[in-house]
Amino acid sequence: MANLKEVRNRISSVSSTQQITKAMKMVAAAKLKRATNAIVQLRPYANKLRGILEQVSASVEGNDSPYTQDRVPTKVVVIVLTSNRGLAGAFNANAIKAANNLIFNKYAEQNAKGNLSIIAIGKRGHDFFERRGFNVIGNNNELFNQLSFLNVSKVTEYVMEEFKAGNIDRVEVVYNQFRNAAMQEMVAEQVLPLLPEEKAADGHAHLTTETDYIIEPSKEKIIEELIPKAIKTQVYKAVLDSNASEHGARMTAMDKATENAGDLLKALKLSYNQARQAAITTELSEIVSGAAALSNG
Repeated sequence: MANLKEVRNRISSVSSTQQITKAMKMVAAAKLKRATNAIVQLRPYANKLRGILEQVSASVEGNDSPYTQDRVPTKVVVIVLTSNRGLAGAFNANAIKAANNLIFNKYAEQNAKGNLSIIAIGKRGHDFFERRGFNVIGNNNELFNQLSFLNVSKVTEYVMEEFKAGNIDRVEVVYNQFRNAAMQEMVAEQVLPLLPEEKAADGHAHLTTETDYIIEPSKEKIIEELIPKAIKTQVYKAVLDSNASEHGARMTAMDKATENAGDLLKALKLSYNQARQAAITTELSEIVSGAAALSNG
């Protein structure tokens, strides 16, 4: 059995750790509230924009936007969204695992030929793929420090220009989609070429209820403006989803860590009391034995 000093030191150490995890949980909860508001407000806009784009595109003959050209995916870019810090449960590990599955299964041929590149948003993903010799484009680790549509659009504009120039044939984004604080769903979405949402999901296009829009100056001009906007919004939504998922995962992980620290403290205090009782019993036995020896003498 550990001596009293060792147990006291462990109790002090675990108590300090519990205070830290409590504080981290509170910080994550505050950040989660803001991040949740951001993604909840964006989703209806993104969905409506995509719906309008699909309906208008369907009524235009010969839509030849450079961002909708479905080519054979010879050169591929995978955008991986992780976080800059750990202590968020399996958040980063799940994103990296999903990206690896995509790379080594769906795009194994392109990866083997060296035609696959990574754009990592988040230090954890960036460091992981860089250490393993992947072609990691740029450094976007500071993006979450000033998270805005403008900053995220810089990454999107780069892949759009490369796709338009023919240097990239396929772009996919891998991220944690936010459901609630305790649940995130791994998603891999195709960003370029831009396909109708139904076709992108199951490979077949479905007719949707047509709405009679009044369009000015022309359908062609609207499509020309909407397609880049829709692509940028899709990537921005993925980043906001990942950001909210990170704070939700961290809050859940810190809550569990705080709970585990409490259970450990109970066990340590029980051990301390047992060690203390054993020490008292030993001292009493020594006193009784000494008294008996004196009386017998």
